[in-house]
Amino acid sequence: MSSMREIKNRINATTKTSQITKAMHMVSAAKLQKAERAIKNYRPLPERLSRVLSRVLKSDRELSHSMLEAREEINKTVYIIVSSDRGLAGPYNNNIFKAFQKHINETHDDNSEFEIAALGYKAFAFAKRNGYTMIHDDVIQIRDDVQFLDFRQISDTFITGYLSGKFDKIVVFYNQFVNTLTQHVRSTTLVPLEQNPLLEAEDDDDQTYRTIYNYEPSAQSVLQEVIPMYVTNLLYGMILEAKASEHASRMTAMQSATDNANDVIESLQISYNRARQDAITVELTDIIGGAEAVK
Repeated sequence: MSSMREIKNRINATTKTSQITKAMHMVSAAKLQKAERAIKNYRPLPERLSRVLSRVLKSDRELSHSMLEAREEINKTVYIIVSSDRGLAGPYNNNIFKAFQKHINETHDDNSEFEIAALGYKAFAFAKRNGYTMIHDDVIQIRDDVQFLDFRQISDTFITGYLSGKFDKIVVFYNQFVNTLTQHVRSTTLVPLEQNPLLEAEDDDDQTYRTIYNYEPSAQSVLQEVIPMYVTNLLYGMILEAKASEHASRMTAMQSATDNANDVIESLQISYNRARQDAITVELTDIIGGAEAVK
């Protein structure tokens, strides 16, 4: 059995750890509330863009855009992996990486068939560690107060690459936020919008009155501007979902760590009390033995 001093030192160290994890839990809870508000406030924008696109596409069934149509042959795919910059978030990052590697093993025969866009330091380190080809050289961090402009450059990079024919498909791996205890890893094809919900977003055939829109300079020009904007906003929405999932996962992990620390402290306190009782018993035995010897 360890000495009382060793047990006391372990109790003190574990108590300090539990204080840190409890503080991190409270910080993550506050950040999660802010992230949930950001998601709620942002959702109307892509919904409005969807309605605009739906109207434009229904105005002329012959309208087309390369980002709407799937290509017959997929030579190069871009995978956007959304992770966190920091650890201590439970299985948040590992779940994404496992799902991605499983997809790669099932889909591709060679790493030359795809490139990586890593959002977050953990994803960047993961891609470097596995020797994947990346479309950027610097770390793209996802700060807590994530802003749209933080990802505008990388969005322009893969959209331009797709339109020029350098890339044939863009897929996003991220954690979708459901609630505080539940986050699901999602693999979503960002481009092309082959299973396009926009065409069914509005069905006004049964309406008595239908609004007629005039597009300047043309419906095709509007389509050329709105679709890249819509795709960029879809990605930003996924990043907001991932950030909320990160805070929720870290909050849960820190709560579990705090509970485990309290269990360890309770167990150590029992061991300390037993060691203290043993020491008292030994001292009493020595005193009684000495008294008997004097008699």
